[in-house]
Amino acid sequence: MANAIRDALEGVEEIELTTTGRKTGRQISHPVWFVQEEDSVFLVPVTGSNSDWYKNVRRTPMIQLAANGTALSSSATPITDSDRVRHIVQLFRDKYGSNKVEAYYPKRDVAVQVPLG
Repeated sequence: MANAIRDALEGVEEIELTTTGRKTGRQISHPVWFVQEEDSVFLVPVTGSNSDWYKNVRRTPMIQLAANGTALSSSATPITDSDRVRHIVQLFRDKYGSNKVEAYYPKRDVAVQVPLG
């Protein structure tokens, strides 16, 4: 399964993230940007720690990622260490361009790691 999701992520700009609503318990999906490094996908919430989907992940870490008809259910780990967040944001800049990251991500205080394996 890990190889299938890796193949599905090739050349993709955004993926679908599904979290469990912390208040409603419903499944909520959002398109999100991502970067891949080694055996993990990293996500940065647009509004940082204020993001609803980030708050949902903190409450219920089991999430689903989907791309090109392939889905992966996994446990997401919030990252709050400023050095790690800075590294992940730099990966976003490398992939999407510094101007877009600066424009679309005003608060860059957290990230989320999702293992692919």
